[in-house]
Amino acid sequence: MKQTIYFKGLNGLRAIAAIAVLFSHTTHALREFGLDSFVFGKYADGTAKTTLLAGFGVSIFFALSGFLITYLLLEEKNLQEINIRNFYIRRILRIWPLYYLYLILSILTLILFDLPFEKKSVLYYTFMLPNIPFVFGGIMPFVGHYWSLGVEEQFYAFWPWIVKKRKELLHTTILFCVSLFLLKFVLRFTDLQMNQGEMSWPYQMLHVTRFHCMLIGAIGAILYFQKNKFFIWLSDNIVTQIISWLVILLTAINGFHILSFLDNEFISIITVFIIIGQIQKTHRLINLDFSFFDFVGKISYGIYVIHPLVIFYLSKVIQFTDKSSMFNYTIVYFIVFLTTIITAYLSYHFFEKRFLQLKERYSTVSSSGTTL
Repeated sequence: MKQTIYFKGLNGLRAIAAIAVLFSHTTHALREFGLDSFVFGKYADGTAKTTLLAGFGVSIFFALSGFLITYLLLEEKNLQEINIRNFYIRRILRIWPLYYLYLILSILTLILFDLPFEKKSVLYYTFMLPNIPFVFGGIMPFVGHYWSLGVEEQFYAFWPWIVKKRKELLHTTILFCVSLFLLKFVLRFTDLQMNQGEMSWPYQMLHVTRFHCMLIGAIGAILYFQKNKFFIWLSDNIVTQIISWLVILLTAINGFHILSFLDNEFISIITVFIIIGQIQKTHRLINLDFSFFDFVGKISYGIYVIHPLVIFYLSKVIQFTDKSSMFNYTIVYFIVFLTTIITAYLSYHFFEKRFLQLKERYSTVSSSGTTL
């Protein structure tokens, strides 16, 4: 008998992450519309403010994915032996159809507009290794954001095996996560001492391939599955929830920063606290379980995948000469958001949904209300 798990509010959290990425990338692309990408100011390194917002949004996605995937695997393990084959079929049916359709459309657009790109990089995107050109160079236009999808697929390559085989899963996961933390610290310290602070490629690869952010979500799932009283109390109390939402607010206004090499990890921890707060509801400050956020959360994968091409084509028909008019900026954000959401909805309803329905045939435990 198939078991269904439903966690309220998690689609809302997914919606926040998608909106963060879309807002950040739209701001970065304002120059394509004849406007100023630095309208919100600059960071100390000269990059436009809101640039980091996209990375934080992805870290929310990572922690959320680590939590849900691990919890569903644990529920399946509780019912029967985990079926690894079916797990991979589910991931293929969820990720690959839109991933490759969009990749093809991006390549056709590059050819149509005679835009330069490194043809050898196509292989990295084809074989789910887009984080490699992201670190070493050779990013293809329109698919630079695919690095995070590659990281998730690489995580899925080994994680279900660990969940299936390990009896002391919590200890293994904590050890794995702490080891990655320490390795990142050592690499950063080495760069500061020997490379004048310049980030070496091992550090960049570890920073981009954030398995530890997904492992933070996984640790939260294991503790919640085990009904760990201290963890639930720590996560679902008024002080933790206030701090967590304050961090999210500061992130939204470009005001969050602790240590650059730990900021995304801290966001992942905060994400786990908010997840538990949404599920437990006892001290939930903000209810994310309402129709608009639920709707955006369900189509968030499409929003994330599709938005760069939407921005590109809109910039071909919308141009401004007055960079001082805030009304012009408002128009761009409104049209980009509206068009992206409509396109993602059409993709979900007429394309992705067919594969999602097929995916359910291979599920022992499904997550109702989500499209993970």
